[in-house]
Amino acid sequence: QVQLVESGGGLVQPGGSLRLSCAASGRAVRRRAMRWFRQVPGKQREEVSCINGHNSETVYEASVRGRFTISTNNAWNEVYLQMTNLKPNDTATYYCATDLGQFCDEGFDNGVGYWGEGTLVIVSS
Repeated sequence: QVQLVESGGGLVQPGGSLRLSCAASGRAVRRRAMRWFRQVPGKQREEVSCINGHNSETVYEASVRGRFTISTNNAWNEVYLQMTNLKPNDTATYYCATDLGQFCDEGFDNGVGYWGEGTLVIVSS
């Protein structure tokens, strides 16, 4: 079992920054691909970013590329999403997830995936 707990969400003005954290515990997640998703009510959950467990390469959804940065600590039990220049359409609940695969480009297997409860980000003036 893997437990994922997100934190760091909140209300921020457009152009502001937030840093989300995801604490991972339980079955080893070290050097496994870790992902951030987001979801707006009424819309499908979308993958925002992934960090590759094999070589720490990172992948970003087009609308956040250049503004968001995914990273982990050395123990690979904390995953971060640094978000800058936030826009109103970044408003969503953000989720940390892993299916314990190693590579981002394998895609996310929701059938075996683990999810956190999410943290709400609201970008509004």
